Amino acid sequence: MDDFTFSAPDFGSNPIQYIKDSKAELKKVKWPTKKQIIDGTILVIIISVVVGTLLGVSDYLFAQLFAVILR
Repeated sequence: MDDFTFSAPDFGSNPIQYIKDSKAELKKVKWPTKKQIIDGTILVIIISVVVGTLLGVSDYLFAQLFAVILR
């Protein structure tokens, strides 16, 4: 496993150096591809619809159950 060193940024000493360092770090980031973003977005939408449907159906069933109980 890679060894990571982390130090807190020193915002006050040299803001220009901080911006340069931040830009250099962003170049090291492995950004997702367009396909990965689209696939992830579709997956989140599908899961949201499924969970929303399950919650809606269970809410309806519990409302009907309580209506029967309270009659």
